[in-house]
Amino acid sequence: MSARTIGIIGGGQLGRMLAMAAARLNFRTVILEPQAGCPAAQVANSQITAAYADPLALAELAAACDIVTYEFENVPVEAAETLARNVPVYPPPRALEVAQDRLTEKRFLNGCGIPTARFHAVDSQEELEAALADFGGQGVLKTRRLGYDGKGQRVFRSPADSPEGAFAALGNVPLILESFVPFEREISIIAARAVDGTVAAYDPAENVHRDGILDTSTLPARIDSQTAAAAHESAGKLLAALDYVGVVGIEFFVLPDGSLVANEIAPRVHNSGHWTEAACVVSQFEQHIRAITGLPLGDPARHSDCVMTNLIGDDLNDVPMWLSRPHALVHLYGKTEARPGRKMGHVTEITRAKG
Repeated sequence: MSARTIGIIGGGQLGRMLAMAAARLNFRTVILEPQAGCPAAQVANSQITAAYADPLALAELAAACDIVTYEFENVPVEAAETLARNVPVYPPPRALEVAQDRLTEKRFLNGCGIPTARFHAVDSQEELEAALADFGGQGVLKTRRLGYDGKGQRVFRSPADSPEGAFAALGNVPLILESFVPFEREISIIAARAVDGTVAAYDPAENVHRDGILDTSTLPARIDSQTAAAAHESAGKLLAALDYVGVVGIEFFVLPDGSLVANEIAPRVHNSGHWTEAACVVSQFEQHIRAITGLPLGDPARHSDCVMTNLIGDDLNDVPMWLSRPHALVHLYGKTEARPGRKMGHVTEITRAKG
């Protein structure tokens, strides 16, 4: 364990927390990130400062590392495939390919037997208008690639919302129109699959979003055991279909009858799993490191109820208040500029110890 080096593509807060978890288990980490002094590099052993697809940088990363992983899903698939010819890359590049395109993702989920919202591919203004007509003038129009935290979207709430110019307004790029889902709440499940196929999943979290960005994740979620079991089953299906190694996040809508509709997947550690560092013995970050390095997966059992709250933009000013609370774990990301919509850190507050 002490002799192995892990490459992490991406230098944000998720890479930072992965590097911290790796260090606890005696692994070295090398960050590939174009921004010098990024949050992950502040706690890693070294950084390669270059674009993610730079051929020389990829060769340097492969030569320096025994395993490569990534902290976000917009890593160029070609870069991951190039690395995979020389060093194990986990999760596999196929997971990136599926997650990077919302249309591919929806079709893949349906192929695994996992329900999603109804959807139409939209490649022109005419196709948008036809798709909206099929959905009664309602739906959520999204870019198929690169959108996150509510970006790259437009909502049509009724036939009165004119679609005129919407295709051009979103950049004349491939889009997807998703039908509205009459959900009661949103949940997510964080699961891991080891090299040997062993799967471990954490309890589903109940999520609340603010301005398209995750605000809080609460444990336990207000769901029954059948709904929780369905989330676990869906995670297992997805992980097996991708021959996945590492941690994945899957977001769901919970319908009034308790059934689930998958919203999206994230082939990486996930914001809605940050609570695991305070309420579980083994966090999602350590679980990912264990999975990709061939170590036994940790027990995902939750020892406490909790609420994780994101610190977004000026929420950073609330840190002294959070630090004064006796059961709150504050985790800041090493970012120097608090901009609107920027995740600066998070707090997990233990609300009750189980048992």
